[in-house]
Order: sequence, then C-alpha cells, then structure tokens
Amino acid sequence: MTRNRSPIDNVEGQSELDDAVLGASLPFMDDAVASGATTSAGVQSLPENTLICDLTQSWSASGGGGISTYLKEKKRFFQENTGHRLLQIVPGPEDKITVEGRTIFAEVGAPQVWGSPNYRWINRNDAVFELLREYMPNIIESQCPWVLPWLAIRHRWKYPDTALVAGYRTDFPNAQIYRVMKDLSGHYPATFFKNVGYFYAWMTYNRFDRVYTLNREAERMINKVGQTNTGVLGLGVNVDQFSPAHRDPDYRRKVGLPEGKGPLLIYAGRLDNEKRAYTLVEMFKNLPPELGAGMVLLGEGKLRESLIEQSQGLPVAFPGYITNRKDLATALASCDIYVSGMADETFGISVLEAQASGLPVVGVASGAMPERVPDGTGALGPVDDCVAMAQNVVKVWRGDYAGMRERSIELANSHNRWQQTFEQLINVEYVEALKARDARRNGSIAEPLKRALSFAS
Repeated sequence: MTRNRSPIDNVEGQSELDDAVLGASLPFMDDAVASGATTSAGVQSLPENTLICDLTQSWSASGGGGISTYLKEKKRFFQENTGHRLLQIVPGPEDKITVEGRTIFAEVGAPQVWGSPNYRWINRNDAVFELLREYMPNIIESQCPWVLPWLAIRHRWKYPDTALVAGYRTDFPNAQIYRVMKDLSGHYPATFFKNVGYFYAWMTYNRFDRVYTLNREAERMINKVGQTNTGVLGLGVNVDQFSPAHRDPDYRRKVGLPEGKGPLLIYAGRLDNEKRAYTLVEMFKNLPPELGAGMVLLGEGKLRESLIEQSQGLPVAFPGYITNRKDLATALASCDIYVSGMADETFGISVLEAQASGLPVVGVASGAMPERVPDGTGALGPVDDCVAMAQNVVKVWRGDYAGMRERSIELANSHNRWQQTFEQLINVEYVEALKARDARRNGSIAEPLKRALSFAS
C-alpha cells in the first residue's frame, strides 16, 4: 500500500514502530491494554491509550450520511475528550493516510459505487489486512455488513487479543435483500433470499464479541440470530448546526421553484430503491393542487434521472448532493415538512436533523420511524402507500403545525447527545467487548482441557 504520510506521532509515551516490529507476528499491545484494566470482576473500564479501529464501506468525505456523520463526530470527540487513539479505515480515491494527533485516517483506494458517485467500495482485502497488521488495533468496530466484517474476523483469528465490535446499523436482509427482490421476483423468492441473508447475519455477528444496534427492534432481530451480547446505542444531532435560525426565506427561488403559500417538502438522502425515494414523487402527485406544495429532493442515486423525468411539470427540485453541512442545515430550516418513504430506517440521523431544524416528519410506520416520530411530531402511514402519505402531509400542514414544529425541536434538543453516545460506546460497548474477549480467550484454553479430562476419565 502506497504511503502518503509520516509515521504516527509519539502519543503519551508511545514509541514509534520500526519495520521489524510492524512485521512481527505478535500483536502490538501494551500489557495494560492487552489484558484490560481488570479487577476480580473483569474489565471495568477501557485501558488508557487504547487504539480503536473503525472499519466501514459507508463513507463519503463530502456527504452527511449516517455513518459518515458518526465517524466525523467520533473523530472530533476522540481528539477533544479522550486519551485514546482512533484509526478509521474507509474507502477513498487513492491510498492515503493522514495523522492528526491521536487520530489516523486511512483511505484505501477504491472504485466508485455505480449509481452512487459519492460512495466507493473497498475491494482490496490485502490493503485492509496490511493496515490492521501495521497498527494492531486493540478493538475493531465494524459498521457495515459486507466483506469488511470478515476481514476483522480473520484478523482476530491470527491476533486473538483483538476485541471485535459490530454496529448492526441496517436490517440488511429485509432492507437490501427482501424489499428489492420482492419488486423483482415476488414475495416467496424474496423471502427465501431474505432468510439466506439472516443465515449470513448469524454466521457473521455471532463471531463478534459485542454488537450494538440503534433501536430495540433491530436488537430483537440480532438476538433472534443468536447474538445476545448486545446494546442499543443512541446517536445525536448538533443543534447548534441544525436549527430554525438558519432559515432562508428566499430558498424556493434559489432552487428554482415558484413562490407558493403551501408547504415546502424536503427529503435528504440517497435517491435509490433502498430509501424508497420513488414513493415521494408518487406521493406528491396525490397532493391536492390547491395545497400549493413544492418539494426538494436532495441527493444522488440510481433513481435520480428517472425521478426527474417523472416530475416533469411538477414543482419538484433536484439540487443534487450537498457537500457542505452548513448548506444542508439551511436547506432543512428553509422547508416546512420532512418526508421519507424509508421502511427500514435504523436510527434516522437525517430525521433528527430535520426535527432540530423545526420540521414535522411524514414517513412510514416501520423500522425506527415510530421511535423517532412520536405522536405530535408528524404522521406515519403504511409502507409504500403514497395516497396515505399525501393525506398525512395535508393533515400535518392543516392541523396543529405550529405545535408539531415546537415539539419536534424539543425532541431533537433532548437527543443532542453525541457526547453521551461516545461515552456509552467507550464505557459500555467497548468494555463489554473486552469482557467477552477475555471470556473467549479463557474458554479457548479451558474447553480443550475440559474435553481432555473428560476423555481421560
């Protein structure tokens, strides 16, 4: 892997690693880190100077997707609030490593994902293995279900002192397999392949020391496939960045929409089948003309060109992919209602950002949406029911709209908790992973001894 960096700076007494140490077969861990800060009850806290590794395909340098936002906020938290080190391995246009104090940002050169020009797909396993062997993280946190979790698992086979944590952030057998296959081949073939997906989840996530989800429904699902060492991690929103104060009264004109007295709807995310973006245009066509609504669909994706064609003659704008978070905050604050047809939302950072901007939410009663949109902050309807969604838009706009705005802002303010998110991650999820790692290591010795003694008797 081509290097575009100098070695990591010495941090809190850590010495630089020379080539001989980096190539050694034994894992690089301080004694305290390898064993954890323990008492008779086991690991109680994360050892000082622990090296955490984030491993994901779901990264966009310029965008605000859920995992990208999480990684950026996490990096900032580690730099400002902890003495730990953070290695983030993500896809990028070329191999590049950037070191900033205690954080190491490692981009692995990867091709773009078709239909999603702002995302890339790591297909060079050797480059990832090389980074893991070089830096030898104490804990690896895998944040997507495909390929990379198995690289973490294979690394742990060779270096069993490594603790593995997985974020089960998408119910992928349902969202990425069943719902797509159902549209292509019907319910029964889709159900078969969904069950294959759950079998893959069983094979994958039961090999992790700890798995966290983003809502209770997802936790119940991962428990059903056998992984019971789980937690629910809440995410946050920056209410200083996302606020009604950023509203631009001239926003409609700037995105090319005519002035109107009706609501301006907005969606921000990928325009693809998984996000069910096609339901939004169909919903808009079912709105009464006298409502005077307009709609803004932010983002790129495989369906964008098709949706533009379907929206000909309608007051629907497609500004594209917003790379600046400040511009996204302005767009949200300048609209009136956030709409989403996503049926398998696991947390909904975009929903929380919309609520912080003062927008009631109209969506579907599925996934994490019922948790994110309680009564009085919007309206939820059946999945793929575009007529019901249109009726809910009218209901929200002509109902207690001002009250819904106020309650949405209050709800978002109560979730302004990135600090709490990462405190839980460090003090609970990672600690539980180290406990499970210790139990696994002890078991790897105890079980063969137990079988041998049983055979001898």
